[in-house]
Amino acid sequence: MRKPTMEDVARRAGVSRALVSLALSGSPKVSEQSMKAVLEATDELGYRPNLMARTLASRRAMTIGVLLDDLHNPFYADVADGLLAAATEAGYRVLFTAGLRHGDTQKVAVDTLLQLHVDGIVLVSPRFGAVEIEQRARHVPFVIVGEPLKAGVVDTVNVDEREAVRGVLEYLVSIGHTDILHIDGGRGAASVVRKRAYEASMAALGLEHRTRVVAGEFTESAGYEAARLLAACRPLPTAIFAANDLIAAGVLDGLEEAGVRVPDDVSVVGFDNTLYSKLGRLSLTTVDQPREEMGRVAVRTLLGRLDGASAGAQHVLGSRLIVRGSTAPPRAD
Repeated sequence: MRKPTMEDVARRAGVSRALVSLALSGSPKVSEQSMKAVLEATDELGYRPNLMARTLASRRAMTIGVLLDDLHNPFYADVADGLLAAATEAGYRVLFTAGLRHGDTQKVAVDTLLQLHVDGIVLVSPRFGAVEIEQRARHVPFVIVGEPLKAGVVDTVNVDEREAVRGVLEYLVSIGHTDILHIDGGRGAASVVRKRAYEASMAALGLEHRTRVVAGEFTESAGYEAARLLAACRPLPTAIFAANDLIAAGVLDGLEEAGVRVPDDVSVVGFDNTLYSKLGRLSLTTVDQPREEMGRVAVRTLLGRLDGASAGAQHVLGSRLIVRGSTAPPRAD
């Protein structure tokens, strides 16, 4: 069947094609009666505007592309909420795609967004390198969330990872812990920064001889496997700092299965303050990132670039430690 056109809508509504165009763009010049007639006609005919034609006419698609690293991690859903809210408020649509925690997959996804002629792209925790990102950022503005990448042609939105990690370790030391182990996030965004911040903070606290890092990944299964390994190779640390909440949730499951009590035997701290951490069963002490605000700031930054702002802005937002039931002073023995 032939797709309905704007001319079909105009005939059905009894108005001109130009007025249909004004009505569909939300122009205040269109009367309430004419607007109602046009909208009824589009519904009856099933008309959908040709976005490609609109893009060619206006030189702006009013569409933002967003790459999310991992749809299984609620951190990305929270950031996406902020992105979508800010974009909608500004009259933009959002095309979401996922990277499946793999750099090559992410590059293909970003290239697809570029082929769709989006106005700009937000990368949330990308897993491919700065050089490849900069190559793609020559075509449209890019904003990166959750990865402190230093690249002059892109903008970034992050929290101060070093300060956040330092706060975790200072808190654990303040309640008596000195044997603090870190499970890192593998190839995940910000993993290296958090690991280095852990090592630097341990040294600053005079605990460099207690520094221990277990290789992981930003997944619950990685945390579970790490906990099982630690439980089988005792002595256990008195505290575990996991690179994100998913790892921490897996650690809690693995320790419970091994008969290790949290926080009586081992304290556990995560990072992100996602919905997992707030569940009563987990009650996870964690670093709270302002996830929705990070998404909003990313969109505002991207729209600023589209309006002529220079590239290279680095937005650093605040974070805070949320203390819950997964941490306590170490046992006296």
